[in-house]
Amino acid sequence: MAEVVEYEVKVLDKGEVKLINQMDQGGDYGVVAAARVSNGVAYDKASKGDDADFKLISYLMKHRHGTPFEHNLFTFYIKCPLFVAREWQRHRIGSYNEVSGRYTEFNAQFYIPTVARKPAETNKQGSVPVNNKGADEWLETEIQRWSLAAHVEYKKLLDFGIAKELARIVLPLNLYTEFYWSVNARSLMNFLSLRTGEDAQWEIQQYAKAIEPMFFDVMPFTYHAWVNNGRIAP
Repeated sequence: MAEVVEYEVKVLDKGEVKLINQMDQGGDYGVVAAARVSNGVAYDKASKGDDADFKLISYLMKHRHGTPFEHNLFTFYIKCPLFVAREWQRHRIGSYNEVSGRYTEFNAQFYIPTVARKPAETNKQGSVPVNNKGADEWLETEIQRWSLAAHVEYKKLLDFGIAKELARIVLPLNLYTEFYWSVNARSLMNFLSLRTGEDAQWEIQQYAKAIEPMFFDVMPFTYHAWVNNGRIAP
């Protein structure tokens, strides 16, 4: 079984993902222990060797016996744009704690894309690059300009004595936020299945792709069983 691997990965222009905690009993061993308790097997006797454990995990995955994959916990620190966070938090089976604009003054940290995208013709949820350097430069300049202008207005409101909870409403969705996300392996597989897909927004895809190697290193048996099962969560 794999040991916990600490990760810190930079994402987009100013974002990042950190795996800050993974419960010792929550790896592949936790899956086989949760499954074998049905037969009265004690926790410390749960493993029957790598081959047998992987075979069991693969069986559980294939036949959609999902609950053994819930007895573990990953906790991530995420720094991402607000619009990415709002998409992320639609994944409801997990716990979130986010920095509060009621109590914290936001710095002028904004996601500034450098590639212009247009709606994809064959996928209503997707987008594709415009492939025009002039459009890329124009987009970057415009978003940078309006983001900084919004932050100037935000600071004016604060300086005037307006409460942070009210002043924040002038800030745009590309403002960076920070949150902790605690999630079990079953829900993590569901997140990765959906958010690495071609119909996911490009920005959240980059976060999902950053997290996937962390999942692999912590739970390699579960990861391989999931991939072999078509990346479908049990």
